[in-house]
Amino acid sequence: MKLAEALVLRADTQKKIAQLKQRIERVVKVQEGEVPAEEPNALIAELEQILKEQTAWIRKINKTNTLTPFNVELSISDALAERDQLMQHRKLLGDLLEQASIKQDRFSRSEVKFQRTVDVAGLQTQIDALSKAYRELDFQIQAMNWTTELLED
Repeated sequence: MKLAEALVLRADTQKKIAQLKQRIERVVKVQEGEVPAEEPNALIAELEQILKEQTAWIRKINKTNTLTPFNVELSISDALAERDQLMQHRKLLGDLLEQASIKQDRFSRSEVKFQRTVDVAGLQTQIDALSKAYRELDFQIQAMNWTTELLED
């Protein structure tokens, strides 16, 4: 099985867990004299089984990511950390850019006038470069996911 397939199956367990949680929430309490539409204990048992499945997928995926070289310097896990750092940096700069770009309307001369303390164009250039680096790294990671065999426990 390829790593990408395992990632899809892990995502499926995450969706099933969310759905089961909603189903359980709907039946854990009913009006006196009513019968729940589904048996809560059966749903809880199913949830526990799906959680075990999810843990197994996560363990296999993590093991594969840690032990598989991405390039001569990094494992796939390292590349994922780099990708996450690029996205976090891009988001932080994007938030700063948004704050610097908000126009302050003044209705009279006595109101406070604001000035930007950052180079908006420079920030945008940085954001664009980080976005490009993220996309390129993400594409390489995705390509590896489809060529890497999942390691078993």
